[in-house]
Amino acid sequence: MNELDAAILGIIQGLTEFLPVSSSGHLELGKALLGDNSIPSESLLFTVILHAATALSTVVVFRKDVAEIFKGLFQFKWNEEFKFSLKIVLSMIPAALIGLFFEEQLESLFGGNIIFVGFMLIVTALLLWLADKAKNTNKPVSYSNAFVIGVAQAIAILPGISRSGATISTSVLLGNDKTKAARFSFLMVVPLILGKIAKDLLDGNLMESSTSFSVLAIGFATSFIAGLAACTWMISIVRKSKLSYFAIYCFIAGIVSIAVAYYN
Repeated sequence: MNELDAAILGIIQGLTEFLPVSSSGHLELGKALLGDNSIPSESLLFTVILHAATALSTVVVFRKDVAEIFKGLFQFKWNEEFKFSLKIVLSMIPAALIGLFFEEQLESLFGGNIIFVGFMLIVTALLLWLADKAKNTNKPVSYSNAFVIGVAQAIAILPGISRSGATISTSVLLGNDKTKAARFSFLMVVPLILGKIAKDLLDGNLMESSTSFSVLAIGFATSFIAGLAACTWMISIVRKSKLSYFAIYCFIAGIVSIAVAYYN
């Protein structure tokens, strides 16, 4: 992978992390189209770096909310900030358990399995279509909702399942306010990504790759910048109930991916 490829993939990640079209799925498609032949561990390293960039863009856009979460955790008062913080922690549990016990199996899926990605994009399309038909409410995310949304986030580890699409759709289908659903979806992933990076650093997994620093740096920078724009845009899209457009896109992308992989 060269610097130009890294920039392209960084932009793809930054846009698709927040838009409900599966960032991991599009990264795998992008790598395949660009001829990236990295082994799964190296491919996963680049993916983790790009996700770290979009996590940072989330922190920047929602800096006030992030500050409230930390404030709520360390105040130990039963106020709204503390309750919201507990919901974020609760939502992390399913994905953390999946990542802890099935890490090797997950890594094997990030190696250009385009047919699998295609089918998962179709699943994402179905979720988005169902969510778009749901009525908007003023209901906030409850504790039980937070855990169910966390399960959706765990399933969305699979390449081709949109994390934001799965979590926002699940939240909306549970009857939650669409804007609050999007806000919760974006904030819940930040500690999970940071925890994953910390674990890999401690294990030494991120030091085993031969990917150059310049490639990683360019990918990080482009992903961060694209993420800033996409995060703000996505809030507006969810509020205006325009998820059906992304459902159509994911369905078409899934069919094309399966067809191309099959005929090749």
